[in-house]
Amino acid sequence: MTGRIAYERPTHAPRFRALTRRECESVLRRASIGRLAYSLHDQVDIQPINFVYDHGWVIWRSAPGTKMEALAHNRWVAFQVDEIEDACNWRSVVVHGSAYPLNDEVTYLPPAVRANAIAELRRVIPEIGTEDDPTPEREHLFHMQVDRMTGRAATTRPPAGRGRRARGAARGASAPRRARAGARAPRRRSSG
Repeated sequence: MTGRIAYERPTHAPRFRALTRRECESVLRRASIGRLAYSLHDQVDIQPINFVYDHGWVIWRSAPGTKMEALAHNRWVAFQVDEIEDACNWRSVVVHGSAYPLNDEVTYLPPAVRANAIAELRRVIPEIGTEDDPTPEREHLFHMQVDRMTGRAATTRPPAGRGRRARGAARGASAPRRARAGARAPRRRSSG
């Protein structure tokens, strides 16, 4: 897949809105590739990673290199995921938090957490940690605690309940009100 998104002229102008936390978490659970942003020596970098989202944590594996060096000096990171249907219909989630190694030396978490992280990652790549692992050099496991989460969406679809049928029904339902509002009340005779 290339980075270019197909564009078809939408039938409706795109509407933008913020995603709820529940919607953000759904996007994170459905995705398996995201982008991790980090800084090292006053330089910001961003790299794609395979990941899973599990109960408020983003979990991924990494090989030794710049990313690991950066995380050793500065744990604060941002992470971004997209679901793109086309240029005018998409969802995007950004999370901010701190990243930590999740290895055997980590003592503040029970060992079951590491085992669960590996099991979750195997939902994306079942061979992780086996002799058939496609990326065995990614032997370091990390997790990011999500401190802040935001999301945005764009859509050209009509709002729910506002399709042709709903608009027609609403027009028909409001017509009698308009007729009543335009009708005059009977005149009273003055006694006099």
